[in-house]
Order: sequence, then C-alpha cells, then structure tokens
Amino acid sequence: MQISERRQTGVTILDVSGRIDLSSSPNVRKALLLELREKHTPRVIMNLTGVNYIDSSGVASLVEGLKLARELNSRFILFGLNPLVREVLQLTHLLTVFEVFDSEEQALA
Repeated sequence: MQISERRQTGVTILDVSGRIDLSSSPNVRKALLLELREKHTPRVIMNLTGVNYIDSSGVASLVEGLKLARELNSRFILFGLNPLVREVLQLTHLLTVFEVFDSEEQALA
C-alpha cells in the first residue's frame, strides 16, 4: 500500500493505493492522525480510487479518522470507492456515515 499527499489551502488529499489490511492499516491511521491532530487540517479527503481491497482493520482506521475529525470539527471525506470497497462500507452500514463522493471535483466542492 502507498499513501501520497497533495495540499491545497485548508485541504489535504491523501491518495491511497493497494490493499488496506492488517499490515497496512496502521499507516493509514498514522497519516490521518497526523493531518487531523497534529497539522489541524480542516478538511482531509481520502482518494480510494487505487484501493483494491479493504478489511476490517482498514475500516477501523477510517472510522477512527472520522471520529477524530468530528471531535476536532474537521471534515473527513472519501471518494473514488471501487465496487469492493463500497460493498464493504455498505455491509458494515458505514456508507451513510462517511461523506462519500464519486470524484475529486465533487469532494472538493
């Protein structure tokens, strides 16, 4: 799994690719906590276009990021969910909990 970041005024976009699983989810968690807690980024957008697999530990990292964002009055947005990732979030009843958009343009608007 790889994570790269792009910054705009008040926004960080985290581009994630590969598998978010037990071995890589700590890196997702670390990136989210860094942006939200340490850098106080008001809006963090996660691009999941390149993610081809997510397991429960990956979902837990996303939920932790969402919880922290809410505590800090920040926004945590997901976009580019492939059918598998979308299905996992739907089965866990989290699809409606997260702000989810189809494209980067929609997430930035």
